[in-house]
Amino acid sequence: MTTLLVNGEKRAVKAAADTPLLYVLRNELGVMTPKFGCGLAQCGACSVLVDGEEVRSCIMPISVVGGKEVTTVDGLPARWAKQKGLPHDPQRLHPVQEAWDREQAPQCGICQFGMMIKVTELLEHNPKPTDADIREALTTSGPSPHLCRCASYAAILEATHHAAQLMAQGGVK
Repeated sequence: MTTLLVNGEKRAVKAAADTPLLYVLRNELGVMTPKFGCGLAQCGACSVLVDGEEVRSCIMPISVVGGKEVTTVDGLPARWAKQKGLPHDPQRLHPVQEAWDREQAPQCGICQFGMMIKVTELLEHNPKPTDADIREALTTSGPSPHLCRCASYAAILEATHHAAQLMAQGGVK
């Protein structure tokens, strides 16, 4: 049995140590926001944060993440509250989630959770990214580009800038 820290909660899992994190999150823990896209770490749909860094959960064995903090889109609001020293309010979204909603970035939704994870990582390291910084984060900074089959890249760019503004203001009111 392995214990994982997922979205701030310790969770015991029965899966073998070489099982990809994505399968454990979805099939054993019921965390459905990381999506199966390609299974080869080439599309980004399965992205999660591990100790604040984006990883592709479809190829990451759970043995590697034991004792580390795994954050999915579901855990972003609690992560934000913790970072800002605020009480966790289950009704409050993370600024990236709020911006995605306000800018209506998602179309089909397959890639969006992975994009939000990558943008969260970007904004935590670079609170005022340029268009070039955002494009680089989503295309060349990971194992492969984050792919959006619906081509909502312009909306994703706008949502990222909106999220940066919200984060600079301390989040959604």
